[in-house]
Amino acid sequence: MAVEAEATAADFAYSETNINWDRLDKTRFHVIGAVLFTLQSGLLHPTAVVKTRIQVAEAGLPHMHGFSMFRRILRYDGILGLYRGFGTSAIGSLPGRVLALTSLEVSKDMVLKYTEHMDLSEATRIALSNGAAGLVSNVFSCVYFVPLDVISQRLMVQGLPEMIKYNGPFDVIRKVLRREGLHGLYRGFGITVATQSPASALWWGAYGAAQHVIWRSLGYQNDAEKKPSQLELVTVQATAGTLAGACSSIITTPIDTIKTRLQVMNGYVGRPSVTKTIKRLVEEDGWRGFYRGFGPRFLNMSLWGTSMIVTYELTKRLSVKR
Repeated sequence: MAVEAEATAADFAYSETNINWDRLDKTRFHVIGAVLFTLQSGLLHPTAVVKTRIQVAEAGLPHMHGFSMFRRILRYDGILGLYRGFGTSAIGSLPGRVLALTSLEVSKDMVLKYTEHMDLSEATRIALSNGAAGLVSNVFSCVYFVPLDVISQRLMVQGLPEMIKYNGPFDVIRKVLRREGLHGLYRGFGITVATQSPASALWWGAYGAAQHVIWRSLGYQNDAEKKPSQLELVTVQATAGTLAGACSSIITTPIDTIKTRLQVMNGYVGRPSVTKTIKRLVEEDGWRGFYRGFGPRFLNMSLWGTSMIVTYELTKRLSVKR
């Protein structure tokens, strides 16, 4: 009995670092996740506004540093200017988060079970399951989040030259549908799915593998007798998330710039397209224009990677079935 108790305690100790879907109370998972992720989004929203403003800025402003744009927004729009579009994003994201978290956890669990009897190392299985989960979750999420992104970003850039004035999110929907039809709400959908899905797979795969390697280097095995402290859990997961977020921002900023401009810019001849957006961006700022807003986005992605994964893992720990 003593040996059995020790084994159970050992398994539980290491399982604290990798909680699977079957162990979660689904209702608590989604409710706690909705609250914590909304708080996280609120903390990071100003960096998203600054990044978006730089990416679509008129001539003479795109070379402003992130902090300069931050001060400019405060001077002209006040503190509320840094939270333009947040209400739409926060409230509208709630159903999307349920969809994203569910598809992420279910697909991760399915791949882990499918590869259980394959001749693969544990690190490889974790990387594959996390990568597949990130890919699947992003595809499902894009169907919901791209229109929400279009609406939120249109509200963020109000007041800039050539930008239409809106009276809230429903006015955005009404005007976009009237001028462009349903296609207008899905501006950038193709480029988002084609680029962010592989990027999401890379991010989650790298995070899963990095966390696994770090835990192993610290001496935690499946049969380890010591239980990670809360500080160790947060530190290891935050480190893996920071690295993944920083690398992702370097790779995906050019695509994000194109997508953002495609979603919010006006004045296109004919239907907006990726080709027209790239041509217009190069004409305005040369090839360095693809890294407009890189500083704020690098900060946003690094902070997002850290805070998101800490929030995500905390949500899972608080949602374990009793």
